[in-house]
Amino acid sequence: MNGFYTTLLAQFRGLIEDEQDFVANCANLGALLMAELERINWAGFYFARDGELVLGPFQGMPACTRIAWGEGVCGTAANLAECIIVPDVHQFPGHIACDAASRSEIVIPLLWQDEVLGVLDIDSPVYDRFSEQDRDGLQPLLDALLGGSDLWSAFGVSGSADG
Repeated sequence: MNGFYTTLLAQFRGLIEDEQDFVANCANLGALLMAELERINWAGFYFARDGELVLGPFQGMPACTRIAWGEGVCGTAANLAECIIVPDVHQFPGHIACDAASRSEIVIPLLWQDEVLGVLDIDSPVYDRFSEQDRDGLQPLLDALLGGSDLWSAFGVSGSADG
């Protein structure tokens, strides 16, 4: 992990050190990403609910509230349970355009014990903004989020850093 993401991880760990609420921690992570990542126009979460993804905490323009499982970049990443990096969203079959200014996107599933709890979605107004380096830097942030939050209250699954 490069120095930028190492610093970001330390900042995020400081933010959630005394907080177990998953939604609050997602809100702070979204705000931190929006403040610190360059050339992005949206950062936030969608949560798995009854076979679809429902909008969670985010920073940016208003967004699509619900995304069908398997549709768009977010639904496809959730369905495959793997990260998707899209250099040009206009070339992604079935892309759902919530913000017309978005040109590239990275979506990383929130995986806990092989279950997809949701996704982190980050958009950029710049083509080809995201790389594997971003994926590798963002994943430890998501690991800290999941490991440091009360997942039972949010999803009914056991697990967190403290229990």
